[in-house]
Amino acid sequence: VVLLPFTLYSRNKRENLVGELEVAKERIAELIIFEERQRIARDLHDTLGQKLSLIVLKSELANRLVKKNDEQAITELKDIRQTASIALKEVRELVSDMRATTISQELVRIEQILKAAEIRYEIKGDIHKLKIPVLIENVLSMCLKEAITNIVKHSAAKSCKIIVKQNHNDISVTIIDDGKGMDLSNILYGNGLRGMEERLEFINGTLTIESDK
Repeated sequence: VVLLPFTLYSRNKRENLVGELEVAKERIAELIIFEERQRIARDLHDTLGQKLSLIVLKSELANRLVKKNDEQAITELKDIRQTASIALKEVRELVSDMRATTISQELVRIEQILKAAEIRYEIKGDIHKLKIPVLIENVLSMCLKEAITNIVKHSAAKSCKIIVKQNHNDISVTIIDDGKGMDLSNILYGNGLRGMEERLEFINGTLTIESDK
């Protein structure tokens, strides 16, 4: 009889913990869905928005030209077809990218991008020995891709170094380039930086930017 209150308390506490865990699992699932929707929205805007706008404009132009200048109208229609084909290809790539991507897989593609851009590169770290959750690795892969894209497009860099380190549960991805730098006092988080920050916040990570400019 003396132990009964303690037994009831332990059982109630266990039931409460189980309930809290279920709520936490549901919340995590909701956050994953939300993050994926945010990513898809960003990618659709970046990859398709401009091309679909171009298709609309060229369609209107072709419609006006069809009775005045058949040759020019045909040219515009060919451009529309080409633009639509590119947009379709990007949709397929986007759907493919929705699958989990490892850092090592992303680095293979990054090497190809840097070679094509004639940017010297060095990759350091035991990439194939990483032991991190799939969601975290997927987010880091996307941020790595975005960062390298920015370097190729905006930095005018000649060389780039990528360092991946894991210390127990902590992992860092450092990217260094010899480009023209950024004005940190007037940074507006363009060029995909805001999206990178949001993705990293979702996995309790941070984005740090340093520049000699």
